[in-house]
Amino acid sequence: MPAVLLQRPEGAASAVSAAAPRRRTRVFALAEARWAATALALFLIALPLQLTGAPAWTWGPLYAVAYVTGGWEPAWAGLRALREKTLDVDLLMILAAIGAASIGQVMDGALLIVIFATSGALEALATARTQDAVRGLLDLAPTAAGRLADDGSEETVPTGDLAVGDTILIRPGERVGADGRVLTGASEVDQATITGEPLPVAKEAGDEVFAGTLNGTGALRVKVERDASESVIARIVAMVEEASETKAPTQLFIEKIEQRYSLGMVGATLAVFLVPLALGADLTGSLLRAMTFMIVASPCAVVLATMPPLLSAIANAGRHGVLVKSAVVMERLGRIDAVALDKTGTLTEGTPRVTDIRALSGSGVSDDHLLTLAAAAERPSEHPLARAIVGAARERRLDLPDADDFTSTPGIGVTATVDGRKVTVGAPARLLDNSADSASARIAVIAGELEDSGRTAVVVRLDDAPAGVLGIADRSRPDAAATVASLTSLTGRTPMLVTGDNPRAAARLAAEVGITDIRAGLLPQDKVTAVREQEAAGRRVLVIGDGVNDAPALAAAHTGIAMGRAGSDLALETADAVIVRDELATVPTVIALSRAARKLVVQNLVIAGVFISGLVIWDLVGHLPLPLGVLGHEGSTVIVGLNGLRLLRDAAWNRATTMAKDS
Repeated sequence: MPAVLLQRPEGAASAVSAAAPRRRTRVFALAEARWAATALALFLIALPLQLTGAPAWTWGPLYAVAYVTGGWEPAWAGLRALREKTLDVDLLMILAAIGAASIGQVMDGALLIVIFATSGALEALATARTQDAVRGLLDLAPTAAGRLADDGSEETVPTGDLAVGDTILIRPGERVGADGRVLTGASEVDQATITGEPLPVAKEAGDEVFAGTLNGTGALRVKVERDASESVIARIVAMVEEASETKAPTQLFIEKIEQRYSLGMVGATLAVFLVPLALGADLTGSLLRAMTFMIVASPCAVVLATMPPLLSAIANAGRHGVLVKSAVVMERLGRIDAVALDKTGTLTEGTPRVTDIRALSGSGVSDDHLLTLAAAAERPSEHPLARAIVGAARERRLDLPDADDFTSTPGIGVTATVDGRKVTVGAPARLLDNSADSASARIAVIAGELEDSGRTAVVVRLDDAPAGVLGIADRSRPDAAATVASLTSLTGRTPMLVTGDNPRAAARLAAEVGITDIRAGLLPQDKVTAVREQEAAGRRVLVIGDGVNDAPALAAAHTGIAMGRAGSDLALETADAVIVRDELATVPTVIALSRAARKLVVQNLVIAGVFISGLVIWDLVGHLPLPLGVLGHEGSTVIVGLNGLRLLRDAAWNRATTMAKDS
C-alpha cells in the first residue's frame, strides 16, 4: 500500500477521529424537575413556620403555591385520562390533598403533592437519560471517512454519503467508517463494542469489519457493504429504541387494582353525600360525613403498602452496591425465572491475563526466562496481549531488560533484540509457518492444546528457533460459579450464556462456572433473538451484561442488569439495575430481597385493608368523629410505612443472601 495513503488529507483528522461531546440531559432542563423542586422548596419553608406556631398568613400561601406548582401536572394528566374514560389514581391523590386542606389538614395534603411531583420528575429524568445514551451510541461511528477514487486519490466524505461498493481507507488508530469487507491490508480491530470479544481480532483481506470498531496498528482498505442506516451499530440503536418502546409496562401490584378502587371510592363518596341528603339529612352533616369517608377511604395507606418495602429494598441494595432504578424494577426482579449472562466483563473480569507459561524443553530457557524475554520484547507495544504479558512479568517481579530494534507487524507479532538475542512474539499460525522440524511440531501441539482449552496461544521464538508458548485468557470472576449456582436455585433452571466470543472460549468458561446452555458467536441482534425465544416460552428473562453489544438484549429482557465499572454508557442507561462494584454475587441476593419486599407488600395491603374497612364501616354504620377518622387513617399509614421500612436493615440483606444460597 503506498505510504502516501497513510497520511491524512488536510482537515480529515477531526472529521474522522474526533469524539463527539457526550450527550447528557441536565436535571433542571426538565420542566417536571423544576416544578417538583419548587414545590419541595416551598413545602420545606412552610413546614417549620407552621410547626413553630407562626401566623397562618406566613405559611398558608406557601402551601397554596406548593399545591399549585407540584399538583397541576398530575391533575392535568388525570383530567386528560378522564377524557379517555380512565380514572387515574393521581387525580384521586390531588382530590384527597384538596380534601385534606378543606378540613384543615393542609400540611398532609402538601406532603402528598410533593411526593407525587418528585416521583414524576425522577421518572422523566430516567427517561431522558436513557434517550441520551441511545442517541450517544451513534457517536461511536465516525462522522466522516476517507473514500478512495479509482485513480487512488482520497476525499473525505460524510459516512452517510458512502454507498455500497465504495472503497474507504482506515488508518491506524481510526474508527471504521462503515460495515464492509477488507480488500487489502492487515491489522487488529477492537470490536468489543459489537461482539464483546475481549481481545482485538486480526483482520486481513476477505474479513468483515463493522462501523464504530477501532482499528489497531495497520492500515486497511475496506469495501463498503452496507448503508450507514443498515450498519450493525445503527441496528443496535434501532433495536434498543424498539425494545424500550414495545416492552409491556409492568405495573406495580397495587396499580393493577387502581381503576376499580378509584371508581369505587368516587362512587361511594358521592353516595355517602347524596343518599343521606336525599333522605332529609342536613347539608353540613352529609358533607362532613362524605369528607370523613373520603379521608378514611383514600388510598394513602394502600399506596404506602407498596412503596416503602420496595423503596427500602432499593436503598438497602444501593448500600450494598446494586443500583435499582425504580420500584417497578425492584418488583420485577422477584418475578424472573430465567437468566441470560454475557461472558466478557460479566462472568469474566474483562482483562486478558497470562494463564500458562510453557517453555520448550531443550530450548535452554526456563518459564521465568521465557516470560522475561517475551515481556521485554512486548513492552513498547500497546496491544492488549502485550499488556497482559508485561503485567504477568511484573506480578512475578521479573527485571525486564531494554529492547532494541523493536518492530510490530499487524496480524503477525513483534520482534525486538533483547540482551543481544532476537526475540519474536506472535500468533502460532504466523510464526510456525508449517515448519517440519521437531521443535516447531512440539510447539504446535502445545499451542493447539491451549487453544482447545479456550486460551489464546502466543509463540515465543528466540533467534528464529521456537522457545515456548504463552497461554492468555480472560479470567472468570471469583464469585462467578457461586452466582450461577444461586441463580439456578432461585429460578429452577441453569442460566444461559450469550456471548459474541468464539465457541471454544465460551465452552471453557461455561465448564468452569457450571453453565450448560451456551450460545456463542452472537451479534447483538442474535442475543435479542435468544432472549425473545425464552420469553416466547413463557419465561421472564433477566439479562446481565456490560457492553454496547448487550444493550439491545438488556432492553428487550423482562429485566436487565449492567455491570457498573466497565459497563458502557448505553448499557448502564438501558439496564434496569446496575451492579456498581461489579460484585456478581449480589445479583441472587437482590432477587431474594425483591421477593421479600413482595411478601411485605402483601402484608401491608392486608393491614391497610383492615384499617380502611373498619373505619369505613364505622363511618357508615355509626358516627365516626372526623379527628378520630383522621387519626385512624394516619395511624394505619404510619404502621404500614414502618412495616415497610424493615427492609432497610442490614439484617434484611443478610437474610436475602442466605435465602439465595439455600433456595
